[in-house]
Amino acid sequence: MKRHPALDLIRQRISVNRFDPTFEVDDATIRDLISYASEAPSAYNLQNWRFIAVKSTVRKRALMAHAYDQEKVVDAAVTFIVCGLLEPQRGVRAAMLPFRDDGHIDDDFLDEWADEATATYRDNPAMQRDEAIRSASLAAMNLMIAAQAMGLASGPMIGFDPSAVSTDFDLADTEFPVMLIAVGRIGPNNWPRKRRRPVDHVLTIV
Repeated sequence: MKRHPALDLIRQRISVNRFDPTFEVDDATIRDLISYASEAPSAYNLQNWRFIAVKSTVRKRALMAHAYDQEKVVDAAVTFIVCGLLEPQRGVRAAMLPFRDDGHIDDDFLDEWADEATATYRDNPAMQRDEAIRSASLAAMNLMIAAQAMGLASGPMIGFDPSAVSTDFDLADTEFPVMLIAVGRIGPNNWPRKRRRPVDHVLTIV
């Protein structure tokens, strides 16, 4: 069986720490990246994520100050703040309306879907946060694979002050930063891809 090129992209991707600071991306490329990121799955089709594309030098420097002065935040063409959304049940009806309008479900099914999502999340803040992290992380991986496919490099980061980022970038009370992702053109002196553990060390078939 012929191997799909997407599989090669997965094995070619590295987490980049050094970017070419002279390289820029346009807004259309940023929108394309987020379009692919948003194809990620989410429970109840909640799509409980949001992305802030930090592109200007001034705002990247502000973000770098909250990310322990990691230079890749500024050197990358754009650094994304990947946000998870709490209280996702509030948006489930709007997220599913196009599916109803396409004729795949009726109003009764939509009501049941929304009621079930509300019952699952409304009074469970821990579940809301867990779901937001799961959904945002799946979308973030899509973003990085899309960047690789477009000839760009990426570097995810969890080293930042989430409270400072939330305040400085005006996140709502129902949003929190899950990770940062720097995207741009790879610079010199990056490490090669690190070896992964053997499949037999991480897989159990029962």
